[in-house]
Amino acid sequence: QPCRLFEIRRFLCPRLASVTFMTSENQARLFGEYGRSLLLSPCLSETPEARVLERAVLESRVREMEEENRQIRLQLNQLQGTAGQPADGGNYGNAAWGASADTGPEDVENTAEERANHTECPRSPTVLKCELIHVACVCAGHNASRDVVTLVKSILFHRRNPLHFHFITDAVANQILSSLFQSWMVPSVQVSFYDADELKSEVSWIPNKHYSGIYGLMKLTLTKALPSDLTKVIVLDTDITFATDIAELWAIFRKFTDKQVIGLVENQSDWYLGNLWKNHKPWPALGRGFNTGVILLYLERLRRIGWEQMWRLTAERELMSMLSTSLADQDIFNAFIKQNPVLVHQLPCFWNVQLSDHTRSEQCYTEVSDLKVIHWNSPKKLRVKNKHVEFFRNLYLTFLEYDGNLLRRELFGCPSQATSESVRLQGALEELDEDDQCYDFRRERITVHRVHLYFLQYEYTPAGDDTDVTLVAQLSMDRLQMLEAICKHWEGPISLALYMSDAEAQQFLRYAQASEVLKNRKNVGYHIVYKEGQFYPVNLVRNVALRNANTPYVFLADVDFLPMYGLYDYLRKSVVQLDMAHTKKALVVPAFETLRYRLSFPKSKAELLSMLDMGTLYTFRYHVWTKGHAPTNYAKWRTATTPYKVEWEADFEPYVVVKRDCPEYDQRFVGFGWNKVSHIMELDAQEYDLMVLPNAFMIHMPHAPSFDISKFRSSPGYRYCLQTLKEEFHQDLSRKYGAAALKYLTAQRNI
Repeated sequence: QPCRLFEIRRFLCPRLASVTFMTSENQARLFGEYGRSLLLSPCLSETPEARVLERAVLESRVREMEEENRQIRLQLNQLQGTAGQPADGGNYGNAAWGASADTGPEDVENTAEERANHTECPRSPTVLKCELIHVACVCAGHNASRDVVTLVKSILFHRRNPLHFHFITDAVANQILSSLFQSWMVPSVQVSFYDADELKSEVSWIPNKHYSGIYGLMKLTLTKALPSDLTKVIVLDTDITFATDIAELWAIFRKFTDKQVIGLVENQSDWYLGNLWKNHKPWPALGRGFNTGVILLYLERLRRIGWEQMWRLTAERELMSMLSTSLADQDIFNAFIKQNPVLVHQLPCFWNVQLSDHTRSEQCYTEVSDLKVIHWNSPKKLRVKNKHVEFFRNLYLTFLEYDGNLLRRELFGCPSQATSESVRLQGALEELDEDDQCYDFRRERITVHRVHLYFLQYEYTPAGDDTDVTLVAQLSMDRLQMLEAICKHWEGPISLALYMSDAEAQQFLRYAQASEVLKNRKNVGYHIVYKEGQFYPVNLVRNVALRNANTPYVFLADVDFLPMYGLYDYLRKSVVQLDMAHTKKALVVPAFETLRYRLSFPKSKAELLSMLDMGTLYTFRYHVWTKGHAPTNYAKWRTATTPYKVEWEADFEPYVVVKRDCPEYDQRFVGFGWNKVSHIMELDAQEYDLMVLPNAFMIHMPHAPSFDISKFRSSPGYRYCLQTLKEEFHQDLSRKYGAAALKYLTAQRNI
């Protein structure tokens, strides 16, 4: 508490994040319109209104702290001798709060000066301005990969130092996280991955009852898994949320004595006391034991004392009587510490406030503003019981739905090592002419969107005959209602790219988890492309779905179409019948539409033709864009019994089945217009034969027009730029495919 006397001097800079942790809980709501601006802003906000609000909030906070400090002074006058105690509640059996064996000469000098000026409250150790902080996590599977993103956001939000994340992953998490960080492009952040499969043999011999499985034991292997020249690392569970700068935790390494190698917070439940239920027999621990959700590992010293051999001997000895671990690595860490208590540095409890049902976490803090790290270590996660759980949940949800693009900020004053990709993008950006009328369109083409692959659980077993087909489509939030119907019509694998904000992605997650249809389908890959910029990057989103299809063939569709029942099996047979493995073919699935929101879906071609004759169905875009599908030759299709070839014509944009290695969509086309047309042109330029399937069909379901088509219809500038991009595409096609591509330019001029 004495340290609060000096907090006011440090409060006003350099960031207002601490404003969110006020003493009054009703001021801690983080999602108000102005509250969000305060949460995101640096010392000075951009708008006068925000500055006025900041000033009011700061003045209120200052007055509040002055009164609090006045009360503290009164207490200090009454309680002699208490002023010399450290602000974190004690030294926890460790070295004194001042200089330790790892403190450099400069730190010793600063510490002495502090003691001379403020003997009652020496300042906590700090890190150098641009010191690199290392963080390690074990992450396996789809769900953990999703959880770790929220952890990373909370760290990035508060951080002022360069970071190096070390992820021990399985193949799934490696694919997801490597793609995410590569597309996130956060300055001053390095990421390394380590194969968990190579470490399994180190811990697979340990029987473990914990729900984390074998991955819950991986933290024991970090001295071996991480680089040998890495001296220190902060180890975190994926269900952690930071409420402060992680540099404060990193600085505690400087307080370790010569012998201390592990920093841990005391366990806040009675688990290791063995009194939770009758015949409860936990592993041995020192008192209440320690929780391993947050660990400071002094790797260099651990290697020096032979950590790998020591924890193995401890585990072997205890397993003779315990038979298995109940809390995975935590049991072994605690048994080791029980035998070697001098090696542990006990961290203040606010560095790991544990929110499981049997904890005494409320005793760890008096105000929520004291919190540093929140640990959702109950299997029930956000549904845990705690008197402040609403505050904790709001804090967690803030980072869960926080726009990750805002975290791409440079660290002021710290050199950032530019990647080859960032250099390329900067060069491309500098080449653009800001006076160009179509500058915004051109800039969109080089925008890098964050991509989170396999946002939900995904399981796919390849078909043995190499004929499998994946339905590929893209969508945004306003088409979400189509997913259940598509899953009912198509039983094969699906690859979907969803263009959403961080908050919308969480809405989608809740929607999918509540849907009986969607949660029972594991062969659907959902890939989030996060929103950025003013246009819908439709072809970029399509390409994400296309690249992540796992079958030899793909059905390139749109999400507002329902395929006929049985189309999946029919397409697989057609792949064989038309020898697609050895020829370049694009199989055309004829498209129809209905204007009715409620439709008795046709069960056969004959039933569809009857509905077509009655006017219940129409050929797709017959009324507004006949050219888009006219070359399909619907008149011939009515009586066709075998596949027939059609020729490319200008503006043809059918839905096709092709090999997965087909050309990608051209990403210069954004929003509305020519996104599919350009793709079919390139297929034709590569001499794909367009073959119409006689017994296949798909039906477009009605919906409100998209925002982009409205812009196209209302903006002459939009239409001008689309025409400009068309002409440039034709020129690029001619350069790429030579004289054979001249027909496209000729056809365009004849329109």
